[in-house]
Amino acid sequence: MKFSLERKDAESSARAGMLTTQHGKIETPVFMPVGTVGSVKAVHQRELKEDVEARIILGNTYHLFMRPGTEVLKAAGGLHKFMGWDQPILTDSGGYQVYSLAGSRKIKEEGVTFQSHIDGSKHFFSPEVAVQIQREIGADIIMAFDECTPYPCDYTYAKNSMEMTHRWLKRCVDEMERSQPLYGYEQSLFPIVQGSTYSDLRRQSAETVAAVPANGYAIGGLSVGEPHEDMYKQTELVCSILPRDKPRYLMGVGTPANILECIGQGVDMFDCVMPTRNARHGLLYTWNGVINIKNKKWECDFSALDEQGTTYVDSAYSKAYVRHLFKVGEYLGAQIASIHNLGFYLDVVNQARMRILDGTFATWKEKVVPSLSQRL
Repeated sequence: MKFSLERKDAESSARAGMLTTQHGKIETPVFMPVGTVGSVKAVHQRELKEDVEARIILGNTYHLFMRPGTEVLKAAGGLHKFMGWDQPILTDSGGYQVYSLAGSRKIKEEGVTFQSHIDGSKHFFSPEVAVQIQREIGADIIMAFDECTPYPCDYTYAKNSMEMTHRWLKRCVDEMERSQPLYGYEQSLFPIVQGSTYSDLRRQSAETVAAVPANGYAIGGLSVGEPHEDMYKQTELVCSILPRDKPRYLMGVGTPANILECIGQGVDMFDCVMPTRNARHGLLYTWNGVINIKNKKWECDFSALDEQGTTYVDSAYSKAYVRHLFKVGEYLGAQIASIHNLGFYLDVVNQARMRILDGTFATWKEKVVPSLSQRL
């Protein structure tokens, strides 16, 4: 894996770069659609490539471990072949599920014991197990095992959790060195910075993580309920410490406005379930703001889904038609909305990249961010 910086914005920390993997090249900044169980919900892989123009997607280690299981994935030759996707894949480590399964897990130094959300069966993830599972899934980029602290989180808990995450990182690195890729291509481990919203902990974690040789670095434990100002503050701090010549991945963020603000802080990679999850509830993102397509005001509106930009799907699909599909419970409505939102998110990062390259990013961002969050 290689990363090259092409240009840095003169008035912010925004960067444009190129991340090269054995499954393809990724222009940054980039947004990664979330394919939790080997599928981006309601979107065909062909549509991801041709309509959305995604160049990398994300898979979920915990969910893929549960179903279909790594024995199936190994028999298929890895997740790429199993799902028919020949572009890069990133997998999380299962650490976020440690956070989300708070009622059914026990965290110890050795690892985490938890109950399946499917049948209640007990399982154990350690740093070593998390790496082994991701080896078997076969993602190009795999994440170190960490604990994602909740918000709010008291200082002592955040500090102890961060220090354990650092110890787990050492075990992940050791397991990567002991093991080998299974499918004939390189896999890169990204360490994760933690520390909740405490600046001294974030600084300490970023310095510790930056000292570990890696092909990229991630920022975790944000976008878990903290005010946006805290997210931006901690992101800016961490990006000022992480290596300049390696990609930075802000996990689980966020709205289009969040993404543009964090690009301005120096982040290169993003993922979030919001575009597809909200699409299934009828919320559409556009350059003019957010639309609830189920509202009656769109009943006879035959204009394109995004009049300022593009619909990312067949332009024949008007607001009125997509509203009709939602009102009658037709699955096509969720499909069109999902493709539209993912296409919009990819357009946001692509437009940001163009503005970084032509030197106008900061001015452009300040102009478009206020419109992105308003409800239409």
